[in-house]
Amino acid sequence: MGSTLGPMSAIRLLVLGAVRQHGRAHGYQVRNDLEYWGAHEWSNAKPGSIYHALKQMAKQGLLHAHEIAPSTAGGPPRTEYEITEIGTEEYFVLLREALVARERTIDVLSAAIGFMVDLERAEVLRLLRERLAGLAEWRDAVTEHYVPEDGPEKLGHIGEIMNMWVHAADGEAEWTRSLIERVEGGAYTFAGEGEPFVAVLAEGQANPYATKERHPGDRR
Repeated sequence: MGSTLGPMSAIRLLVLGAVRQHGRAHGYQVRNDLEYWGAHEWSNAKPGSIYHALKQMAKQGLLHAHEIAPSTAGGPPRTEYEITEIGTEEYFVLLREALVARERTIDVLSAAIGFMVDLERAEVLRLLRERLAGLAEWRDAVTEHYVPEDGPEKLGHIGEIMNMWVHAADGEAEWTRSLIERVEGGAYTFAGEGEPFVAVLAEGQANPYATKERHPGDRR
């Protein structure tokens, strides 16, 4: 099954995964969790993007929006989001795609690593090996025309572009192999293996990594 909802983006995977971990969550909780994970530093998970993604995916039927009345203590009403069956299907499609596809950006891969334990260990190993094979295939195709050992100078300064990409692919392949070894060795708790590690903040828990910027939409 392939994603039918346009280009892959880290924000979609991050927001769906964060809501799914909570069961039901309002926008401020999702934002707080993503900041807790540092996603505002390595992805496009900025406050405006998070709230926009929640509203858009609710319109697309991936999330169900629950309108919650104001508390007796006052304050504006807020919306709580819950992932739907279609949203759950899309979440796992995006997660699997991101673990495999070499052309996905580093923020998408980062989001996928954050949620990989939602899959079974054997499947994650299969997907990572598929990613490794894709990296090797890409490298073989590129080095038919560019030989890193000859140095980039033969292609002029443009050769530095291919030099950078080959080095990046080699580094990613080395990292992927080391991750495979750790997962094979029993690291982490995957689906079906027991209580997973869930890095979410409890209601009211202070977030040490929160950005200072706040605006009226925070309670959405």
